[in-house]
Amino acid sequence: DTDEVENQFTIMNSLWFTIGSLMQQGCEIAPRALSTRMVSGMWWFFTLIMISSYTANLAAFLTVERMVSDINSADDLAKQTKIKYGTFKGGATMEFFKNSRIGTYTKMWTFMNSTPELSFVKDSNEAKVRVMTGEYAYISESTTVEYLMHRNCEFMKVGGLLDSKGYGFATPPVLGPTHESLREVLTEEILRLQEEQVIDELYNKWWKKELGGGKCTEEEGSPAGKAAELGVDNVGGVFVVLMGGVVVGFFISLCEFMWKARKNARRDKQSLCSEISEEFRFAVRCLGSKKINKKQDDEIVDNGLQFMPLTGYSQNQHEKEVYA
Repeated sequence: DTDEVENQFTIMNSLWFTIGSLMQQGCEIAPRALSTRMVSGMWWFFTLIMISSYTANLAAFLTVERMVSDINSADDLAKQTKIKYGTFKGGATMEFFKNSRIGTYTKMWTFMNSTPELSFVKDSNEAKVRVMTGEYAYISESTTVEYLMHRNCEFMKVGGLLDSKGYGFATPPVLGPTHESLREVLTEEILRLQEEQVIDELYNKWWKKELGGGKCTEEEGSPAGKAAELGVDNVGGVFVVLMGGVVVGFFISLCEFMWKARKNARRDKQSLCSEISEEFRFAVRCLGSKKINKKQDDEIVDNGLQFMPLTGYSQNQHEKEVYA
């Protein structure tokens, strides 16, 4: 007679166990060894946190989606008349709409020019009051809008840029052949400041920190409907716990493997190295899940005589130690 040892955690069963744990449904097989229980426990903890975080973020996303404004671009503004919109009176943005030949912008200019007292503002303070107290959209340069957003968390920027333009300095002509052009000097200095990131530092200082800036985060100033995404900073600790559990489980399994191999080597009366080699080959074997224990043909009693077992009785009654 022989004793058969079966490993339930084959490739297919392990995959089924993993999916069942991920879906929080469980399965019919369960780990018995301390090492596999450690790894399984860490995996259950990981799936619990990840699914709970995903469910909470999905609920928040669906809630915010129902609060999305219908105005997301200049085309949306031009297609409606409920929300008034305008710009700084006599500014560059007003001249842009006035001289534009694009259909959408021409339509917007006609609407603004039809009610100038409701569309145009005298300064940024009046624009802030109109945006805060009524259904009004203020159209201005992106730098001005960003400056206001960093000082009032209820403001948000909608849509992309309507036009692309840059700022420049007016300089006098060259005074003579021996004089260097002031335009060239300013150009070189501006390029140097850009390369040394001095301009970025000044922008962060005066737009985001000084004069009341820095009150709002990027998420608070983003358009409505864009729920905060889960990043590595939010769930990174769960991956660390999972990897830590895997490492601890590996060392525990190594200790169990050596202890069981030593115990089985004594019972099988063979060297520890051969027993470890046999157990390792069985552990890494992909095909087959059963292991047949070796059967001793005879046994030696204390007086040195060999004996044969009675018919019908098992010659080897012990079972080999395994873990799964």
